[in-house]
Amino acid sequence: MKVTVRVAKKKRKEVSITTDFIRLDAALKLSGVAGTGGQAKAIILDELVKVNGEKCLQRGKKLRDGDNFEFERVIYEIVNANF
Repeated sequence: MKVTVRVAKKKRKEVSITTDFIRLDAALKLSGVAGTGGQAKAIILDELVKVNGEKCLQRGKKLRDGDNFEFERVIYEIVNANF
């Protein structure tokens, strides 16, 4: 018996910022993942977000240029527009 498994590639999107960092909850709102801060908090506390490949429960986690977060198989990369 031959089994073939296909793994879909993860989509990548950029989140452009003009400051040195952005908090994870704000990045979720800016990217459109969450509509409100309460939704962002719930997503984070339900362990649905990975930051740089690891689950993160910190709403205030600072994301800087080059960092990324993942939600529902989409990777959002933080890009500082000032560089």
